[in-house]
Amino acid sequence: MIVPDIYGSSVFNDSVMRSKLPKDIYKALKKTIENNTHLELDVANAVAVAMKEWAVDHGATHYTHWFQPLTGSTAEKHDSFISPMENGEVLMGFSGKELIKGEPDASSFPSGGLRATCEARGYTAWDPTSPAFIKDGTLCIPTAFCSYSGEALDTKTPLLRSMDALNKQAVRVLHAIGLSDVNHIITTVGAEQEYFLIDENDYKKRKDLIFTGRTLLGAGAPKGQEMDDHYFGTLKPRVSAYMHDLDAELWKLGIPAKTKHNEVAPCQHELAPVFDTCNVAVDRNQLTMEMMKKVAKKHGYVCLLHEKPFEGINGSGKHDNWSLCTDTGINLLDPGKTPGDNIKFLVFLAAVVNAVDEYADLMRFSVASAGNDHRLGANEAPPAIISIFLGDELKSVVDAIENDEFFGKVEKVKMEMGAAVIPHFTRDNTDRNRTSPFAFTGNKFEFRSLGSSASVAEPNIVLNTAVAEILKRFADRLESVEGDKSEAIHDLIKETFKKHSRVIFNGNGYSDEWIEEATKRGLYNYKSTPDVLPAFLADKNRKLFNDHGVYSDGELESRYEIKVETYCKTLHIEARTLVDMLIHDVLPSISKYTDSIADSIIKRRQVSDIPTEADELRMRKLVVGYETLSKLCDKLKEEIKVADATADLLAQAKYYHDNILALMDDIRMLSDKIEEEMPKEFISYPTYADMLFYV
Repeated sequence: MIVPDIYGSSVFNDSVMRSKLPKDIYKALKKTIENNTHLELDVANAVAVAMKEWAVDHGATHYTHWFQPLTGSTAEKHDSFISPMENGEVLMGFSGKELIKGEPDASSFPSGGLRATCEARGYTAWDPTSPAFIKDGTLCIPTAFCSYSGEALDTKTPLLRSMDALNKQAVRVLHAIGLSDVNHIITTVGAEQEYFLIDENDYKKRKDLIFTGRTLLGAGAPKGQEMDDHYFGTLKPRVSAYMHDLDAELWKLGIPAKTKHNEVAPCQHELAPVFDTCNVAVDRNQLTMEMMKKVAKKHGYVCLLHEKPFEGINGSGKHDNWSLCTDTGINLLDPGKTPGDNIKFLVFLAAVVNAVDEYADLMRFSVASAGNDHRLGANEAPPAIISIFLGDELKSVVDAIENDEFFGKVEKVKMEMGAAVIPHFTRDNTDRNRTSPFAFTGNKFEFRSLGSSASVAEPNIVLNTAVAEILKRFADRLESVEGDKSEAIHDLIKETFKKHSRVIFNGNGYSDEWIEEATKRGLYNYKSTPDVLPAFLADKNRKLFNDHGVYSDGELESRYEIKVETYCKTLHIEARTLVDMLIHDVLPSISKYTDSIADSIIKRRQVSDIPTEADELRMRKLVVGYETLSKLCDKLKEEIKVADATADLLAQAKYYHDNILALMDDIRMLSDKIEEEMPKEFISYPTYADMLFYV
């Protein structure tokens, strides 16, 4: 495999457009992409012809408007290029109108009350900023998705709006501080993706994995991750072959997969791409998750993207690396060699600190889900409390600014390993803090709280919009100052840090002391999804999204409704699956095993002088466990009925969390203890030892 030959071979990218389009059409399209200008129909027609010819040359027979409804995944409806002729032949056609607009049924997607079932019409609209690609013989055209009345029914539309809002306010601030040559900024994102691989044969034997994506029962294997031998360990041949094929498929789609390695837990792995424009990065992360699952099946694997598929070992997250760059090539979050003197960096750093402090509730909401609740704060992922890690040097800069003190240049430290053959190298000015939800990592911020299965759109919508709001306030203030703005800029930075530095924390986010300290500082601590749900509709958050045109009130309320519904439905499915496993798997298995013990006891008693005390004791314990599990199962069935009869959705979500989830945990604890006492032949599903240590 020659990487440069295959990279982007399935993408209608800039080099393809340059070669296929007339110069004037290419320039018009580039202007639309770079400056967000309106696309004329004649340009769309020319692009459609070139796109179709290229796709057909690459074996495509169909096209689809590829969009991201509020399900958390992607959707597509395929149409062929054929146009029948009177003589019985066909032409392969594709028009600008077909490129620009599609009409999928909108009534069967989540709308949170925006659309009634009878109001079915929806529209998909081409997003020219994200390149089209070929997948499985179909030309996929990234699109936005809206209702007949214009409300956004997807994640792409508000993401693009948030990028526009951030661009507008960032340019205003840059002009105010003297960088008048900047015309626009782009948000860049790199989404690191964690995942598990398990054998497909084991997956097919576990109802909980099939229906919920996580194991609802299962005693831990004798060994877990305590030896730290899997993290960055040598790739096993079968896993390596999977990763090799996954890289190839991603590279064909122009996805810059860069890093791959074993993660902490057994059977857990990670893939990290190179940064991309926020919108494109979101699209490509969705494609990455799809390709992970597709390639896994070719290797006899199933790729698990649930945040906590196995109890007792680490779950999987996603790290959203976020930064800002100008069209003149400046990374606005690069502190440079002397961050204390880098005014543009300090202005934007102050804006981010302010935004995270003021809108931490929204950031927590953006990563909230039933699956992610198992990770956040579980000493394997960032805590539920949103805080910022800056590192010692930047924290010293902030402290010096707050106190009007001089900050001297920090000398670089040379690392000497004590062996002459090892080259010396310069140490970074800050350590890494994996317990921080939002960590500064050199020239970007890493939002570490995202769940593995989540779209990265929602966290970036929140982050973009919150920072845009703070930059708007900065711009309003600085633009009102006549003449030299140096003193005003200094005062702005100082006041911002003094007011909002409470959100900065460089210590151990897992410690009980931090929870106490965060409470004293007045920081939010939403421990579960039902806790944080109402925060989304708080007045300040409504105003934020309304003012920047990211969400209307109706769109806000729809997202809230969908989030609550999804949480309730997730736990409903999990609870019903657990009942099914208890009735059809666990309880019958216990019964069979106790019957076999009873038969053994009877046979032994027929021969004098053979003791049976141990078997009798074991059987009594198992029978007591059986009776208790049976009663808990009946109770769980009744609790599901109570929850489902609760009309208020938020109350239903809280009931599921407080009552049903707690009951499921009790059932699991008892079932897992019983499993530890059972011979393998009496356990009806693959155990943790089978699934996690098969390679």
